Amino acid sequence: MATKLHSAEVVGLEGKIIDVEIDLSRGLFNFAIVGLADKAIAESKERVSAAIKSLGAKPPNQKNQRVTISLAPADLKKEGPAFDLPIALAYLSASKQANFETKNKIFLGELALDGALRPIKGSLALAEAAKKKGFSEIFLPEGNGAEASLIDGVKVFEASSLEEVLNHLENKVLIKECPPSKFVKLESFFGTDFSDIRGQESAKRGLEIAAAGSHNALMIGPPGTGKTMLARAFSTILPPLSREEALEVTKIHSISGALKENETLIRERPFRNPHHTSSYISLVGGGSYPKPGEITLAHRGVLFLDEFAEFERRVIEVLRQPLEDKVVTVARAKATLTFPAQIMLILAMNPCPCGNLGSNKTCICPTSAINRYQRKISGPIVDRIDLWLGVYGIEHKKLEDDAPGIKREKSDEIRGRVERARETQRRRFADSNLPAGKARISTNSEMSVRDIKKYCVLDDESKSVLQQAAARLDLSPRSYHRVIKLARTIADLVDERNIKKEHLLEALQYRPKQLI
Repeated sequence: MATKLHSAEVVGLEGKIIDVEIDLSRGLFNFAIVGLADKAIAESKERVSAAIKSLGAKPPNQKNQRVTISLAPADLKKEGPAFDLPIALAYLSASKQANFETKNKIFLGELALDGALRPIKGSLALAEAAKKKGFSEIFLPEGNGAEASLIDGVKVFEASSLEEVLNHLENKVLIKECPPSKFVKLESFFGTDFSDIRGQESAKRGLEIAAAGSHNALMIGPPGTGKTMLARAFSTILPPLSREEALEVTKIHSISGALKENETLIRERPFRNPHHTSSYISLVGGGSYPKPGEITLAHRGVLFLDEFAEFERRVIEVLRQPLEDKVVTVARAKATLTFPAQIMLILAMNPCPCGNLGSNKTCICPTSAINRYQRKISGPIVDRIDLWLGVYGIEHKKLEDDAPGIKREKSDEIRGRVERARETQRRRFADSNLPAGKARISTNSEMSVRDIKKYCVLDDESKSVLQQAAARLDLSPRSYHRVIKLARTIADLVDERNIKKEHLLEALQYRPKQLI
């Protein structure tokens, strides 16, 4: 009779429960693992045999028997070494070398040859899947327990070895349950403070609006004027992650192996800054069985692309779908997966290859080079950018701390206004009635055309101003609606119930009169 234990693996960004079944039968020695197992799982037979031997028990390779391990469902690809622990326990149970109850228990962990357990990736997603499927206990390697215990309703046991798990199951030496991990909202923000940046008040205002409504922004100006510094300071004016958002972000980074050492929960909004030589696959994700890319790693945070015009053309174009749909769909021959992409896109670029166009320095670029440089940003990408911000040089004397007339507003003050505007939006959209299956939005940038009609009512004067500007600037329908959404955010920042003409006029000034 086959013995069955339960384990789990990550598929995309979700955990899937895997049944680990074992059958022992007479015959010459053979150890087979079936169920679409990859190379790491196929090699587990050697790790499992050595780990069992280290216990003083008789391993599979010391008996003439046929050992068949089945990982079900059989049509789902299995990857990684996390099945070592359940395979070892299943063999010990099936061979009558151990006796324990496995009902409602999940086992995960990679085995060393001496029986020690090594940490795995994605323990948060796996614990979440265990809870959804009604399992009450999960056994994990030491180092994964704190992350898994963020999920309420599942008992988490952290072990350092196969022997420790076995002793607990046989009631010899019990493992202490991991205490639930508490979520504490981040209060202190680290990084460049807005008060450290001299001048650039127009760009600071634009970034405040972007943060308040989760809009996309592009900063353009000569080298050394503070574009990168402004982008890094942008993180300090964003509201902290809620518990649900923090769990969502942590799950993505845990699965990708991007968590920092000893980091259990991500409480800061992600800030991803890939180099301009990055490939399009590194941005959207990929592989035979798709994995998340930089866009998904920036979910609920900021994707900052410095030197934007230096990225390859197709890298720039892959941003189209994520910016519009807020998800990334990666289709491969073996799998098609959808990853979340709720990001704020912050871009920075020079006005020309040498960077001096429009500044006090002489531009040495020929017209053909400038045109080629500017054409790398296509019309569809231009349409998806809400704010175009000029970041130009300031007088050297204004760089001094005691320079008169320079605003010294701290990030904390700006973040206070951003949080109030976000709370206004949250309350507004919480009152909306949604059709079944549709996710609730929380920021102005997520509004659909139907939402715009409902929440962004314009008076006759404002409509006239917008229509005249749309004709003069030749706005596409997408740009037209983005201007309205931007005006709604500007109104929220000053706690205005209705969009006024001055809010629309400010929103319109952030549209490019031409590409550069």
